[in-house]
Amino acid sequence: MWRIIVVCLSLFAAGASQAQSVIRLARIADIPDQYVGGEMLRTVYAKLNIKLEFVDVPGKRALALSSAGEVDGEIQRIGTLSRDYPTLLQVTPSINYIEPAVFTTKLHFVVDGWNSIRDYRIGIVRGVGSSEAGTRGMDRVTATTGIENMITMLDADRFDVMVTDLFSGLVAVRKLNLQARIYPLSPQLERIRIFHYLHESHRDLVPKVGQVIAQMEASGELATLREALVKQVLNTP
Repeated sequence: MWRIIVVCLSLFAAGASQAQSVIRLARIADIPDQYVGGEMLRTVYAKLNIKLEFVDVPGKRALALSSAGEVDGEIQRIGTLSRDYPTLLQVTPSINYIEPAVFTTKLHFVVDGWNSIRDYRIGIVRGVGSSEAGTRGMDRVTATTGIENMITMLDADRFDVMVTDLFSGLVAVRKLNLQARIYPLSPQLERIRIFHYLHESHRDLVPKVGQVIAQMEASGELATLREALVKQVLNTP
């Protein structure tokens, strides 16, 4: 009798453990670098025997869900996120990087940091922290609902330039078949290290995930994985 009870309790515990081995992360919809970061994290979490699921939502909605604990965290965000969202804990080292770039339809100039676009009408994606931080205090900034919406508005001359991660911008412009009209200027605005975040309810998981990321970074596996994923996306028709 006791053996049966013990076996049943063991099975229950195993089932509960399995149920806890799924982490749901907010993923900003239709942003290619979010796909790359998510797939990099999928490999990281697999080493911990944890399955990842993604919830595709707009940027601001993602932060509302993750900071409230309705999902378990964010794939990747800028390093200052915890200052504004203290319930989100940064996992170190960084998982990825982005290179914000200026795209336009008719201008030609050498980009020299964020101030070099201050006098133009600028489009950004609402909820993308790097773009919001870089254009803070500028007078003519339009926050759009998504990258494809922003590209369409740039094509319609609603603003002079748009700012997005170089990789994501190239992919989205090609998807809309506008590469003959919309092009990036050089050089990129900057390179920004970005970090994975977990809700504070998963505080115990933060160092474990960070340790795996550090090991993959040291071995070169992380860089190789990112390169392969970026190439995969760029080469997909």
